[in-house]
Amino acid sequence: MKKLAFASAVFALGLAATTANAEAPAKYNMYCVGCHSTGAAGAPKTGDKAAWEARLAVGMDALIASSKKGKNAMPPMGLCADCSDDEFKAIIEFMAK
Repeated sequence: MKKLAFASAVFALGLAATTANAEAPAKYNMYCVGCHSTGAAGAPKTGDKAAWEARLAVGMDALIASSKKGKNAMPPMGLCADCSDDEFKAIIEFMAK
């Protein structure tokens, strides 16, 4: 019974991550595109590998944390008040490609 519960939990986490990845472009277009497409207020531009490389070097957990609390001109949660950690991760990965 415990193995089944564990397997169900692992499946649910995988499904949540897959869903977050699929929704990343839509969430990006809804909440992030305004600054990250233009570099407004120093935001790293979407697709600018050099700009994202240094940020990714600090680790995804740190990037998610700064997304949630805000950084420089970026407001807390980057305007996405209901984004989960998985969604922030997927959006960051989308922008860094």
